Amino acid sequence: MQPMIDETHDPARRSFIDSANNPESDFPIQNLPFGVFSTSSRDPRPGAAIGDQILDLLEACRHGLLPQDIPQEVLAQDSLNALFALGRGPMRNLRRALSALLSESDSGKAVRQLASDLIVPMASCRVHRPTRVANYTDFYAGIYHARAAGALLTPENPLPANYKWVPIAYHGRASSVQVGQGPVRRPLGQKPPSDAGRPPDFGACERLDFELELGFYVAGGNTLGSRIVVEDAGNHIVGFSLLNDWSARDVQRWEMFPLGPFLSKSFATSVSPWVVTVDALAPFRVPAMDRPQGDPRPLDYLRDTEDQATGGLDIELKVLLSTAHMRSKGESAVEILTSNARHLYWTPAQMVAHHTVNGCNLQPGDLIGTGTISGPRDEELSSMLELTAGGTRPLTLPSGETRSFLADGDEITLRGRCRREDFTSIGFGLCTGTIMEAFPFSSA
Repeated sequence: MQPMIDETHDPARRSFIDSANNPESDFPIQNLPFGVFSTSSRDPRPGAAIGDQILDLLEACRHGLLPQDIPQEVLAQDSLNALFALGRGPMRNLRRALSALLSESDSGKAVRQLASDLIVPMASCRVHRPTRVANYTDFYAGIYHARAAGALLTPENPLPANYKWVPIAYHGRASSVQVGQGPVRRPLGQKPPSDAGRPPDFGACERLDFELELGFYVAGGNTLGSRIVVEDAGNHIVGFSLLNDWSARDVQRWEMFPLGPFLSKSFATSVSPWVVTVDALAPFRVPAMDRPQGDPRPLDYLRDTEDQATGGLDIELKVLLSTAHMRSKGESAVEILTSNARHLYWTPAQMVAHHTVNGCNLQPGDLIGTGTISGPRDEELSSMLELTAGGTRPLTLPSGETRSFLADGDEITLRGRCRREDFTSIGFGLCTGTIMEAFPFSSA
């Protein structure tokens, strides 16, 4: 089921919720992403973002406003797993129904009449992690990041020989995936010895970093021992969010051989609270990244003509930094880099196909990261490691402060936006994290 452009993408469609008609809103009626929210009087439950409001899906279902293929029990959950398990078809039907219900046309009258039961101001809500993440896999699909970071971390082999043949990934720690609206604790760990011949150092990470990524969520998934072919892989992706793969670079450098990152990544991964559906992103599909002449043709199980034609995404990405000093002075966060999801060497469908080719079973609500999405220009290098050349080229902020890596009190915000002429721009909301000092450590 390929995403199609239909009436839900019509730029002339407006909502009776005024804030959704603001051109600067991330959540116009053409978007309608899904998340989990709670209030002082409502337990965590699924909702849809519209402007600066949230539509309570459970209450809408109780009032008989949702399609019949959306059972009430899947909305009486504190996660989106059961909803995503229904698959792409019911999710598409749900989004189309919500688009009609929230429009300013006659079809929106039922929701307007029940607004006090169904619509909740976003400012009065708490948002939660969208799914119970049983499994989290992080790919390495941004080739510009692989080259730049590889040159700094493994200069003897900056781009592995297998990179252009196989979508590289590692299995991350699912339990430390958190919604991107809170603190991130600086981790402890072993670091390379300060002098040759001495034991490794131990203590708080000194080279704390972010990584700008997209995350995507699995819909139905596959059974153990089966596989998802690349031609069908898009049907197993329900939507996308922003993802920050926090990284302790000094710990990573010491521990990553021979099995890859461990404690340097497992302390925290942040995701934005709203999942922008594949169907909402239909107008912003683009061809897969052009491969330079001489690059190998992907093996047959990774190649599909339609995926090559429409498997990419045109999503503008940016990172903003705010220091504790800046906030104390009332100064705004500063944009430190921009990038675009077009720079992924492997498409999400190829990642799913490769992930399952050995019979590995994906489950509804599983989270898959794309890997850091850097671009070819210096201002598109999407981690501090790359942006500051391993700390040798510090950033100077408007406040006069400098940063080689992140300091305690720094707040990182990821943003994403889709734009195309003759279509309404949609966004992803915010994915933020504020660095807290490490826990005190005593060996006693």
